[in-house]
Amino acid sequence: MGRFIFRICCGLLAVIVAGLLIGSTAFKPAQAQASPYCQLTEAEVAQKDALRNMALQGDRDSQDSYRRLVADHRDRLRRCRRESWLRTQALWIRLYPCDANPGALEALLDHMVNRGYNQVYVEVFGSGQVLLPRNDNPTPWPSVVRNDAEGSTDLLQEAIDKGRDRGLEVYAWLFGMNFGYSYAQNPNHQNTLARNGRGQNSADFLIAGSLQGGEINGEEEVFIDPYNNQAKLDYYTLVQAVLRRRPDGVLFDYIRYPRGNGGDSVAGRVQDLWIYGPSSQQALLQRATNLSGQEIIRRFLSRGSITMQDVNDLAERFPQDEQPLWQGIAPDPAYALAAPEARRPFLQTQLWQLAVAHAFQGVLDFVAMAAAPVQQRNLPAGAVFFPEANQAVGSGGYDSRLQPWDRFSGTLQWHPMAYGTCGNTSCIVSQVQRVLERAPRGTKVIPVLAGTWRQSVRNRPPLEAQMESIHAAAPQIDAISHFAYSWQEPESDRDRKFCRVR
Repeated sequence: MGRFIFRICCGLLAVIVAGLLIGSTAFKPAQAQASPYCQLTEAEVAQKDALRNMALQGDRDSQDSYRRLVADHRDRLRRCRRESWLRTQALWIRLYPCDANPGALEALLDHMVNRGYNQVYVEVFGSGQVLLPRNDNPTPWPSVVRNDAEGSTDLLQEAIDKGRDRGLEVYAWLFGMNFGYSYAQNPNHQNTLARNGRGQNSADFLIAGSLQGGEINGEEEVFIDPYNNQAKLDYYTLVQAVLRRRPDGVLFDYIRYPRGNGGDSVAGRVQDLWIYGPSSQQALLQRATNLSGQEIIRRFLSRGSITMQDVNDLAERFPQDEQPLWQGIAPDPAYALAAPEARRPFLQTQLWQLAVAHAFQGVLDFVAMAAAPVQQRNLPAGAVFFPEANQAVGSGGYDSRLQPWDRFSGTLQWHPMAYGTCGNTSCIVSQVQRVLERAPRGTKVIPVLAGTWRQSVRNRPPLEAQMESIHAAAPQIDAISHFAYSWQEPESDRDRKFCRVR
């Protein structure tokens, strides 16, 4: 942040201060037509930066003028958004301890308004840390700000309050099933971690180098078993602590399982599924509705397949069961008449489908649990997902993230990460259209776009081109978000991350 402010100070500050402040205490906001995306002009931005910096030095006239200018820009932003096809333009951002420095958060939020954003998604839980004050953190995760002597810095509350002063709706952005590496270091949390059928938990999978990074670096991706009650209680405690700050909404990210590299990016066998944690296994066995069903599920989990000997054993051990049964499968008279060699492939297929459905259901139950307290307060709750993360792959396989977003509730906001890279906007629009086709009627779909303004980056067109293409193809969409501030302002983000806390 130091260099970000320094560039302003050393450029236009002296001229602006002389022209606007010296010899006059009157507030005269610069006038200009709003851009198509409600962005302020360079002169307006410089004027506000100058007033804010003078206000920080204790100049009372500047403080009054700055407050009035902030209010004026807030009102203009609201009017502009009401008149635009894009009613909501949001930005994802991570806060750092340096944002607690005097004026730093104000400068950051002013920048959002300058760019025409009227919503901001503040990362509250990510990379194994929480944006809660150290002396009011009931969660098992460390606080982002750990260097304040009193432990009372509440950056989330400040962002919410100061954001609203500027006309910004402030959402809390929380990672979901990715609890972070710090959580896995607690010996009491080992049974909460997701486990596959190869004897690995998700932390082992990370260390083995099999994990493919998603929205963040893979080094922080440690996933929990969504069926584990301790993990769910820890997360529920986090959500309740966040809600006490009264955000304008809550978004849940990483509502899925890990995605591996290469062949590990496809789940084609039951051992590839993250359903081997004690809680998940127990829940799967309880889906059986008779004894033979429970026994064949147990054998399928332990070996990954069943044999003719297993089929014969079932008939001998459980003669009262005409057929192994579990939730989702009904008795079939043809099963009793079928030869044992025909029963085995039938059971093998049905067991695989049961295991995949069980993995899917863990994700669905977790997001429902997380969103419930948010919706009970009549606040928007949203689920963030990859449009391709629910796809079947090859013959009977699935994307290993097993993210069944097409089964998410339509009462949630849907935030598909349309990150397609094909050199133009066609693949991005295609991803958005795929989501719209599967969304229940009335679902609020808010695409997440990656990139920067006015230039192509990483084979993605500028944000303006992406938004206009989406608007042309799907005019019903009136809200879009941009991932992320760190991509748009990498130098400023580095300065804020590594600056000196005052």
